[in-house]
Amino acid sequence: MPTLTFILPHWMYWSGLVVFPLVALYLLSRPRRAGPPRGVSLPVAYLMWLTAGYLGIHRFYVRSYWGVVYIPLFIAILFSNVKGRAARDSVSFARNEFLDVEFDVERFQKAVADGVEGAVEKLAKAQEMLAAANEQFATAATNFDYWDTVSGGFALVIALALIIDAVLLPGLTRRCAEREEAKAPPPKGEIAAVAQQHAPSRDPVRGVHSLVTDAIDTVSGWVGHFVCFWSVIAVFVYYYEVLARYVFNSPTNWAHESMFLLFGMQYLLSGAFAYREDAHVRVDVIYVHLPDRAKAAVDVFTSVFFFIFTGALLWTGWIFLMDSAQVWEVSFTEWAIQYWPVKATLAIGALLIILQGLSKLIKDIHLLTRQGS
Repeated sequence: MPTLTFILPHWMYWSGLVVFPLVALYLLSRPRRAGPPRGVSLPVAYLMWLTAGYLGIHRFYVRSYWGVVYIPLFIAILFSNVKGRAARDSVSFARNEFLDVEFDVERFQKAVADGVEGAVEKLAKAQEMLAAANEQFATAATNFDYWDTVSGGFALVIALALIIDAVLLPGLTRRCAEREEAKAPPPKGEIAAVAQQHAPSRDPVRGVHSLVTDAIDTVSGWVGHFVCFWSVIAVFVYYYEVLARYVFNSPTNWAHESMFLLFGMQYLLSGAFAYREDAHVRVDVIYVHLPDRAKAAVDVFTSVFFFIFTGALLWTGWIFLMDSAQVWEVSFTEWAIQYWPVKATLAIGALLIILQGLSKLIKDIHLLTRQGS
């Protein structure tokens, strides 16, 4: 079975965090102009073929149940890889055992040359052990080669089937689309009706608008929507990690680190969006029963503590960023990713949530003065 040696380049990681959300936002904006898509899509079918074809997902997507053929082949690969990993451990153990005995043989040979008493008997015994260790190593290596060949054979069968399906997929997609066109379209307005079932917000100032607050709310919303697509990147990366680890016996040294850094940055940058949507966790057993003007007064009072905390976060985040950028800090791993962009999100996220807090404060004051006048 071939191994995967791909290591995600740093430039691809950072550029992907910027380019992927922009492309996703653009693609999502197209159906709003052209209307919702109808039927199966050939590009989606090829995406299924590329990413999950080894399970026959592309066949199921076009309603061809020949996809079930792929499943036992894939299970056979997994079973062979489990046996192969065990055989590899045996090879490693046998090799270490052989090297230890080989060292003893060399040591006793030197002792015999020096005329040490009893060295001849010890050398003979060590040579017997060396022959046994060599035979054990050869057996383990043969067993590993066998399971590696078996898994590679099943993988070759899947690869050939995927090549054939790559040619057949346009026809399969076209016939599936023709069958679906004969079906009645779904009732209109169902999605819109579901979208209207959201619970009302607890925030009494959601309806208050001004030029400044609307600008801040727009920035927070755009950043929140931008970083939400990073979760999609995580799906692909962890998908690759699982595939590389269990199918190709090639676990990566970058997938886990790249994703926990991604989620940390996402958490920091989306804080302002969550605040705008009144989605942060808080104790509001009494607060929810207050009238809107009293809620606004409570929010104005507690905003003092909010700005103290977020101001401290901004200041310390800026210090962390400057310290990291000055030494061009990288992680203490084999991947050695740059840390200063990660720490930059501390300051950027704090600035965004401070601005969103300012927007909330302006709205609360406006509500108090309007209702109190």
